[in-house]
Amino acid sequence: MITDPTLVRIGEAAQLHHHQGRRDAARRLLSRIWDEIGGEHGDPLHVCVLAHTMADVQDDVPEELIWDQRALAAADLLTDERTQRAGVALPVAGLSPSLHLNLGDCYRRLGDLDRARAHLQQARAGLDALGDDEYGQVIRNGLDRLTRQVAGR
Repeated sequence: MITDPTLVRIGEAAQLHHHQGRRDAARRLLSRIWDEIGGEHGDPLHVCVLAHTMADVQDDVPEELIWDQRALAAADLLTDERTQRAGVALPVAGLSPSLHLNLGDCYRRLGDLDRARAHLQQARAGLDALGDDEYGQVIRNGLDRLTRQVAGR
């Protein structure tokens, strides 16, 4: 169970977007939290999760890509100890497939299929860190879909 108050607030913003369709409200809340945590200089866990969530509420693919890149950079600074302290059950390695999936999809939509394939490969390399649960299946399905899209099928 997530115990970190900042992550709870980021989750509330995600709910605004995913369950209430309030994309602009989610983006505004995430922007406020971004300022509060110190932007890219904040706690890497907060930066990673917020940037990963903020990417989802962007209207512009290049802007989405920037947020996805921020999330990946922050994930590189994380430790399992930090995520466990916050109540995040997933190990840090379990974040990689989703982060690379999102980056691969951005590059595909931007027409850079070589970079899309590179991120697909990195995402697939990290699949062993995912469980055989709903989250893992969502990521695996996303990778399969992106693989077909990059292959032109």
